[in-house]
Amino acid sequence: MHLPHITPQRLPSVLRRMPKAELHIHIEGSLEPELIFQLAERNGVKLPYESVEALRAAYAFTDLQSFLDIYYAGASVLLKEEDFFDMAWAYLQKAAAENVVHTEIFFDPQTHTARGVPMGTVIQGLHHACQRAHQEFGISAKLILCFLRHLSEEDAFATLEAALPYRHHFIGVGLDSSELGHPPEKFARVFARSRELGLHVVAHAGEEGPPAYVWSALDVLQVERIDHGVQAIHDPALMQRLAQERVPLTVCPLSNVKLCVFPTLAQHNLKQLLDAGLCVTVNSDDPAYFGGYLNDNFVQLFEALELGPREAYQLAFNSFEASFADAATKRSWEHQLKTFFEDLREHD
Repeated sequence: MHLPHITPQRLPSVLRRMPKAELHIHIEGSLEPELIFQLAERNGVKLPYESVEALRAAYAFTDLQSFLDIYYAGASVLLKEEDFFDMAWAYLQKAAAENVVHTEIFFDPQTHTARGVPMGTVIQGLHHACQRAHQEFGISAKLILCFLRHLSEEDAFATLEAALPYRHHFIGVGLDSSELGHPPEKFARVFARSRELGLHVVAHAGEEGPPAYVWSALDVLQVERIDHGVQAIHDPALMQRLAQERVPLTVCPLSNVKLCVFPTLAQHNLKQLLDAGLCVTVNSDDPAYFGGYLNDNFVQLFEALELGPREAYQLAFNSFEASFADAATKRSWEHQLKTFFEDLREHD
């Protein structure tokens, strides 16, 4: 497709307005400090922080684990179905405003069931927000249940079984939390069971963990998408495989900098991954904690790496290709994207 000339000044507006999908968003990681305090008050939960400002000031992370500690503390305010609804609804309103037409949302039931919150409370609260977003904004929103990898596979099995009565409310399973020391193969059997059930399967791999974890996610778990995957750059054979098989990578630029995977955005390897022909997508991960939602990730990344309209179109296109929507729906989103860029060319 012949793309329009877009000046660097105009590019942020284009990035914000273009239709796109978000495929790597942890809903608990969209919980803003203001909402954490509101829910704490509503539910009578005492937080270890005096104020919204004090909580935000604690968001100086040195690695994945230092983030997870605060993330789990924030989740402690989620107790009732309406809490899960309010959290998801807040994210979905932002997503709609950012021209996200489709989102596949991760949620961590074990974070809540371990505190005595019933599985149905979690899933139904999130599901109702997805339904409302579809009715009010026309946004397509699906849920992916994630297993916490620092817990046992037995715990993951119990979680899957507890979620099965709500099977029609989620489309797949994922694997998240502390990566190092918890290789994907630890969850081989529960992923095999999930595939038997007809669920889509994805896994975090190659964020802090080595390329070997990406191989294992592909070969042992047989995942359809790799979440993060930026360490794949260190293994040429893996890079070739990911490109040839069009295995999507859901990359999260601001998160990678915030968790010290890359020292700065200018040193991020997304352009190298894209240039190598990989199906890379841009996502926000845990936007409340990492300094930005999807459009912030696009705008800041494009400025830091000096990317242009060609990469904008490709990344948005990849986000639709990498989604778990059916072929006809993907085609309609791709057509929407093409039309958006054609209209820009006419007004060039």
